[in-house]
This record gives sequence, C-alpha cells and structure tokens, in this order.
Amino acid sequence: MTKPKIYTMSFSTVYPHYVTKAEKKDRTKEEVDHIICWLTGYTQAELENEIKREVDFETFFDEAPELNPNRHLIKGVICGVRVEEIEESLMQEIRYMDKLIDELAKGKKMEKILRSS
Repeated sequence: MTKPKIYTMSFSTVYPHYVTKAEKKDRTKEEVDHIICWLTGYTQAELENEIKREVDFETFFDEAPELNPNRHLIKGVICGVRVEEIEESLMQEIRYMDKLIDELAKGKKMEKILRSS
C-alpha cells in the first residue's frame, strides 16, 4: 500500500498556506505558530528549523517533541471527515492541525482552539 501524498509532502510547502489562510481572516503568523507548537511540542526555534530543513509531514510528526495530550479533544469535520474517527494516526495528526488552523481562520478565540478551560 502506498503512502498518501500528504505524508511525503514538505511541511515547509504547506506551512505558508496555513499562514495565508489565517492572515486573510486578520489572524497572525504568530498565532499559527503558537497552534502548531501547542499541538506538536516544538519550540518556536525548533519549528523554524523544521521549516528550513524542509522535512516531510511524516518526519515532522515523527520528530515532534511531545504531541499535546489534549489533542484528543479536537473534534469536528475537516475535508468531509470527522477528525476523531480517523483511524490512521499520522493522518489524524495532520487533520488535527488542519482543524486548528481552520478554527483560527474562522475567528475562534485561542483559548477555545487550544482546548483551554
């Protein structure tokens, strides 16, 4: 079975699209970075390094320092699929990130996006 194309895509080629999506809705690159760091455990410097290294999504998530234990609280539909029902773990991690960026672009408050109380 071949891997989905997204697994081998460079994170650094998709990252600017996350930023653009957020900025079109008057959100910031810093907010995008904060969300990605919250989800993956990367520091800002580590995130920037991963972007410079042009790692693929599989490597990006495999090397993530500490996936947030509250990421299971991310619920909803992205790309027509409920994120909580995705069985393949890497695809679920990618879709979690997509969902969080989507929530940012839709104007949700950061504390809601980051599943804070």
